[in-house]
Amino acid sequence: MPALKFVCTLALALLLIPSPGLASEESKPNILLIMADDVGSDAIGCYGGQSYPTPHIDALAKGGLKFNQAYSMPVCHPSRVCLMTGRYPFRFGKAGSKWGDFPDAAEGICIGDRMKQAGYATAVAGKWQLCFMKNDLDHPRRIGFDQWCLFGWHEGGRYHDPLIYQNGKPLANTQGKYGPDIYTQFLIDFMKESHKEGKPFFAYYPMALCHDVTDDLKGKHVAYAHDGHWLTFAEMMISMDDMIGRLVTALDEMGVRDNTLILFTTDNGTPAASYLYVNEQGKMVRPKVVSVRNNQIVPGGKGKLDDTGTRVPLIANWPGHIKAGQEVNTMVDLTDYLPTVADVAGLQNDGVPRDGVSFAEVLSGDPGKDRRDWIFIEHRGKRCVRALHWKLYDDGRFYDLKQDPLEKMPLKTDALKGKAKRNYAALQKTLSEMQGPLK
Repeated sequence: MPALKFVCTLALALLLIPSPGLASEESKPNILLIMADDVGSDAIGCYGGQSYPTPHIDALAKGGLKFNQAYSMPVCHPSRVCLMTGRYPFRFGKAGSKWGDFPDAAEGICIGDRMKQAGYATAVAGKWQLCFMKNDLDHPRRIGFDQWCLFGWHEGGRYHDPLIYQNGKPLANTQGKYGPDIYTQFLIDFMKESHKEGKPFFAYYPMALCHDVTDDLKGKHVAYAHDGHWLTFAEMMISMDDMIGRLVTALDEMGVRDNTLILFTTDNGTPAASYLYVNEQGKMVRPKVVSVRNNQIVPGGKGKLDDTGTRVPLIANWPGHIKAGQEVNTMVDLTDYLPTVADVAGLQNDGVPRDGVSFAEVLSGDPGKDRRDWIFIEHRGKRCVRALHWKLYDDGRFYDLKQDPLEKMPLKTDALKGKAKRNYAALQKTLSEMQGPLK
């Protein structure tokens, strides 16, 4: 096995590092990173979801690699900090957990910055949430993006008649238009432009879909979708899959599909409810969201630290480079994406300390079983670490996830023996070390 691992790793390195005398831009793969909003594994067909059709996402899995052990933070803002920086939010102190803001210390070391260092054209479209954009119109550029088309925070609509900031200015003439159409077309145009100029592209799509509408605009509500209603969660799921299909079709039409790595994931689990309409008393009504997965009813778990809130899909698709129809149980979380795309882009380690660990070797066929032994999760002061089959919370609760995946029966830690005792000690040590800045 060590010899095989060496061969696989060497093959990936030879594939990704430009040969002397060749134009480096032409030998680097394009990367399209998609992160849907509020969509757990339970909602995706190839993960056993039965409530919503996801044919385009399922096709990516069928033609590529599906990760069964991918994780996020329980809610959207900390998940975005993880993906952008390769670090857990607490590494930045209070600045890492402040909603609607982004730590100044992260500027210059983000995922966009790294891809620009590799010679990529960079763009982001969709949901930003990392600042009040009306007060900081140039924020995406400062963290590595050449172009952007975003709604920034709870400033207006993200779907119908959206409030969008594009390349430092409010986008005009959005009345009667649908935000996801605008974000998707923006990225398609960017990819075409970059390809025409002979430059590899990094297109990051933090989707608006399938998060419900803004609920805290003073004295007003955003535009309805139809008939006095906003989109149902089911309608948003269909639209999300359609947008992904459009992007894949565009890559096919450009003739760059075989030279483009597509990564699809989400920022947290499915929501427990989704705003649908305003009742006669002027109150926003939020019906529950319940999915069926493998013939089991799964209530939305966004905000929870268990699998319903933190276990998310991850699909990697790259024709001719990633073998079709694979599944792996390699553990991945959102801090791992920055080092992974840097590896794929052929970058050397920049010496910046990060929590994330590259899973590029897994894309090349190596199972990566020893790459990462645990995942860290935090939300509202609650913290936990999990191994593949064990989970420890900072309040002392310890679970055997193989026997108790729903976390109903914490083990008595004073009576542990054998494997359970060893895993408890290892996770206890890890959790105690998860504090302070990285050095």
